[in-house]
Amino acid sequence: MELLRIVSMIMVLVVHIDGASLGLPEPYGHFNTLDSRSIWQLTVEAFAIIGVNCFTIISGYFGIRLRLRSCLSFIFQCLFYSVGIYTAISIAIPSFFSWEGWIESWLILSHNDLWYVPAYFGLMIISPVLNAGLESLTKKQYALVLTLFAFFNIWLGWVWNAQFNPTGYTIVQLIFVYMIGRYIRLYGCKKANAGRTLFTHRPIWIYIGGSILVLGTSIWMPSVKAFAYNSPAVLLSTIGLFLVFRNMEFTSRAVNIIAKSAFAVYLIHKNPLIWGNIIRPSVRYMWEHLSLPAFSVAAILLIIAIFMAAIIADGIRRQIYEICVNRFLRNTANSPK
Repeated sequence: MELLRIVSMIMVLVVHIDGASLGLPEPYGHFNTLDSRSIWQLTVEAFAIIGVNCFTIISGYFGIRLRLRSCLSFIFQCLFYSVGIYTAISIAIPSFFSWEGWIESWLILSHNDLWYVPAYFGLMIISPVLNAGLESLTKKQYALVLTLFAFFNIWLGWVWNAQFNPTGYTIVQLIFVYMIGRYIRLYGCKKANAGRTLFTHRPIWIYIGGSILVLGTSIWMPSVKAFAYNSPAVLLSTIGLFLVFRNMEFTSRAVNIIAKSAFAVYLIHKNPLIWGNIIRPSVRYMWEHLSLPAFSVAAILLIIAIFMAAIIADGIRRQIYEICVNRFLRNTANSPK
């Protein structure tokens, strides 16, 4: 699961380098408009668009256990990069600083372009209610609720653009994916080595088939629709890849260490100051001046560089958190009543 966490964040980076930076082609069924670069973009996006869903389904599979420490850790991590990046840039470029901008860097839940931060924090807050409610259901009841929620989310949200979740960038989508993860953990298919079912018999083909379906829809419908997180094809691909990693028997200390910094990758590279001034312009420059193979290599190197920077920065962040927060909480808990 920790390896999947890393792969999921790599996919998020890939999507941001591809569609978010460059924009996606919109063929609308006209195959003759697709050159090699257009095909490359749509294919990469189709196979990588599930990163956010996979990152969330892991939380559903293990279950979020809401505690004061977990809330403080999440908020501290988000603040560390939001305030830290703004402050560092202001020190390097004094003319950039403004009190309004600095104060807004502290308001990570309300003045933030990173939609996933407030959405996931909301999921954390309601997780005790979700866990208690879902675990009290029988398998049939859970399946019924999940089916109805899928209808609600896909038919009303994805098909008819209902405002509660038209493309999946909402807490509603996180709740839905969380519920899928919990179902797999509580009542879902057995692992491949313990018995075969539709979802455990070579689930890699579910992922590949779902991704090809996403690619096919992207040729006929707007990209915002084809690559929506609540698209049926995207959800199918998500479940397929999740089951691939769930069925693995694999442990690695190095993977566990890297996975601790996976969310930091998102907080760093998608910070508006880093994203708008460094990453996106760099990607667009490489796209315009490099051949497709050279661009692909450069993009891979960029992803590696972002991960390395996040691992270093998050190591520092964890040390500061340990000194400033964890030690304070331990002292408070051990103090005389």
